[in-house]
Amino acid sequence: MINSAESFVCSVCGQSHGGLSTDTAFTLPDVVWAIPESERDQHSKWTSDLCQMGERYFIRCLLPISFIDQPGYYGWGVWAEVDWPVFNRYLEIYEADGSAEPPASGLLSNEVAAYGETVGLPVSIQFGPSGQRPTLSFTEGEDHRFAREAASGMSNSRYHEVLAVRGHK
Repeated sequence: MINSAESFVCSVCGQSHGGLSTDTAFTLPDVVWAIPESERDQHSKWTSDLCQMGERYFIRCLLPISFIDQPGYYGWGVWAEVDWPVFNRYLEIYEADGSAEPPASGLLSNEVAAYGETVGLPVSIQFGPSGQRPTLSFTEGEDHRFAREAASGMSNSRYHEVLAVRGHK
């Protein structure tokens, strides 16, 4: 039996996994999530990877923050708002290897409580192999705490602070 203090229930598969969670995934961009559930389908359409709300376009990405004190990284599954040409290009290469594509620009579309106000931060999106979400990084010179930690890595104590903010005891 897995010790509940050292396990988590996956929000995707619903199963209990040993260890502590090393990722957080946002289901939708905040602006779409804010639409009342009864009206959400009328104003937007989405999959687990793509979202459109009127003339606004979003791509779900992975923002990895390397651990300093242990192997691996903490993965933030966040959404980036992009212009139509970027969204359209992603649709064109969705089932292909997009690793050779130049980075695209976007804006972070989720409020990440562990870092304060994050919606609207400028980001860079790198498409990758088919079957993998694009990787997100912050634009050069961004001085927000989230950007600084993404560049320098996350200590073990900071990792536990993030888990506490997410409701782990």
